[in-house]
Amino acid sequence: MSTAKDIPSRLVHAVSTSLSISGSPTNTFHSPSNSYGGAQLGRRRTEPQQRELRPFNREEFKILLLENVNQSGKDILSKEGYQVESIKSSLPEDQLIEKIRNVHVIGIRSKTKLSAKVLREAKNLIVVGCFCIGTNQVDLEYAAKHGIAVFNSPFANSRSVAELVIAEIIALARQLGDRSNELHNGTWNKVSAGCWEIRGKTLGIIGYGHIGSQLSVLAEAMGMSVIYYDVVNLMAMGTATQVPTLEALLNDADFVTCHVPELPETKDLISAPQFEQMKDGSYLINASRGSVIDIPALINASRNGKIAGAALDVYPSEPGGNGDYFTNSLNPWAEDLRSLKNIILTPHIGGSTEEAQQAIGVEVSSALVKYVNSGVTLGAVNLPEVNLRSLTLDEQNHARIIYIHKNVPGVLRQVNEILGDHNVEKQITDNKGDVAYLMADVSDVPFSELQNISDSLESLSCTSIYRFYTSFHCANP
Repeated sequence: MSTAKDIPSRLVHAVSTSLSISGSPTNTFHSPSNSYGGAQLGRRRTEPQQRELRPFNREEFKILLLENVNQSGKDILSKEGYQVESIKSSLPEDQLIEKIRNVHVIGIRSKTKLSAKVLREAKNLIVVGCFCIGTNQVDLEYAAKHGIAVFNSPFANSRSVAELVIAEIIALARQLGDRSNELHNGTWNKVSAGCWEIRGKTLGIIGYGHIGSQLSVLAEAMGMSVIYYDVVNLMAMGTATQVPTLEALLNDADFVTCHVPELPETKDLISAPQFEQMKDGSYLINASRGSVIDIPALINASRNGKIAGAALDVYPSEPGGNGDYFTNSLNPWAEDLRSLKNIILTPHIGGSTEEAQQAIGVEVSSALVKYVNSGVTLGAVNLPEVNLRSLTLDEQNHARIIYIHKNVPGVLRQVNEILGDHNVEKQITDNKGDVAYLMADVSDVPFSELQNISDSLESLSCTSIYRFYTSFHCANP
């Protein structure tokens, strides 16, 4: 196979790579055995071998990973031949802006904030990988309007978070945190007052998504009754029951746990009025987002005995790295919170298990590889999800064109006029709000024609307010 050639255009970025037949950099696709006599036929079906796509000069393509992304993700990206720089912590905004100017891909977790101000400086950036569940740390609208795809891992750490919540329910019910601290300080304090089994107690889950529903199953297996509240009607797992209002849940639950996204509607979702609606001596757990709980109201509810305990894993403001930072200078109520009895405080570790981080690393890095190499947007949170089958070795001199543009009438007609002198074998387009995404495979394209296509697409008026990139994945130029 011939070496990829560089197209002299600012629209063509600089990395080459290859994908396995599965589209995954580490796994090979195996079809399940056919139960209708396939084995008896004595021969194996031959699948077309996927052709390498070489859209970029891989040695010049730069990836920046922040916040100690798992080694599994680093390995996948490094094996593709990219320049990968990994930093264990997040960066202050001024340092982040300096770093992001020259990278094509950035991988982050929850602490790095990619605001419009930061993204505006990222002239070469084509994709963001959020190695976590949430994407609220990224200005998704700005990214979409400037042709920057954003991927995340919405499911991989669900089990880890659910297990942490189960552990906290038991720890709160038995006051394990206080007993452990006392014994660490040399005090033997064997008591049973205010300590409970969780069997037969009612767990109220606010937000019945991937984490909430898994938690529901685990809690029922331990003998708890489960009720849940969500803004949409969702099928219950096991014998759980959906309640019509948040107030109904708070009135009946012995343990209340929050699993909702950070939205304007969820800010201070549990505040002073909601604490008053909770049962006396109940418990509150939050492993979702720090803005969901009104912390001063929680402190008051704990001090006056309304709640018997709480467990918090997330906070409105969190440090950018490990150290002695959880003080009043970070959050004005931090020291009051730390002084409370039967309050479990953990540093945003809900998804911090080896299993979850490895799975997240593989999932997000694989999505980044597919996007960079072949333009596939499956799993993108801010762009339409678009996919075309991979080119094969039988398809010679093919080019894959990716075109992100403003969603206005007449664009497809203009694009097809540009491509009209060539054979468009496959084409798909979709839109998400104001942004549209077009992918087309064109056959028998002389390499010399690619620059003309690039210049023509760039000249279209519909791209005037959006940053876009046109990647030519030439199978064999």
